[in-house]
Amino acid sequence: MAALVMPERKTVGALLSWARQALIHAGISNAAQEATWLLEHALAMRRHQLVSEAEQPVSSDAWTRAEILVARRVAREPLQYVLGTQEFCGLEFSVSPAVLIPRPETELLVRQVCNHVQTRSGAILVDVGTGSGCLAITLATRLTKPRIFAIDRSSDALAVAKTNAARHAVLDRIEWLEGDLLAPLLGRVPEGSVDAIVSNPPYISESDWAGLEPEVRVFEPRMALVGGVRGTELHERLLSESRKILAPEGVLVMEIGAGQAPMVRQVAAQVGGYAPLRIIEDAAGIERVVVAQRVE
Repeated sequence: MAALVMPERKTVGALLSWARQALIHAGISNAAQEATWLLEHALAMRRHQLVSEAEQPVSSDAWTRAEILVARRVAREPLQYVLGTQEFCGLEFSVSPAVLIPRPETELLVRQVCNHVQTRSGAILVDVGTGSGCLAITLATRLTKPRIFAIDRSSDALAVAKTNAARHAVLDRIEWLEGDLLAPLLGRVPEGSVDAIVSNPPYISESDWAGLEPEVRVFEPRMALVGGVRGTELHERLLSESRKILAPEGVLVMEIGAGQAPMVRQVAAQVGGYAPLRIIEDAAGIERVVVAQRVE
């Protein structure tokens, strides 16, 4: 930022050009597009206005707002945290460093759960590690009167999730629980009664953490990312703990990291009680979702 000369003319066009150059200078790959998004937010203008009103003067306050946002992105803070929102399954979710930023591949989890329970009114669903609430909230908006439990270890994450639930008018349709994995459900649901458990658990291994891009490693919550030495420790626990509370033919749907499917398959076979796992690939052809269906 310090190496870039601030434009003398305080116009929309000059600010857009400066923001673009600042992001390029910082190594942001999608600099032109992100500069546009940041200025749309800072100036409360539409994209076409940034072009058609390029000669319009920018007030000192608006210029300062734009500088602050651009500086945060130059420091490699994720764009979603800078703007405060991320789209998921067509819904807008507030995000902060208290929660993982929802990714497009996680939408596959919603599809699998909906396919399994869409014809069942009043299905019991559990979202483990709800974070922003994107899974539980999306399911609440798509299914007919489900009973949904959303669990997270972080009270700060639950606060974000509840804000998002209120935004989408489903706050009272979800039961919010703080605790570790399925432990908060003890005494709340009978054994063998849950139709689907869905989770995007931490699945990055300890050894891979240092090599992550700074947007992830520096800013996103480590607790939501690192699963342990192998990266699959929480998947293993969920396979073990879910078997008792899943209904016959109920499913455990989990996101996994690249190359983890064989290890998760092995654990499921050792735990027992599940049909052979179904593996779903994401748009890049990576094995991304496992579906474990209880058979006994």
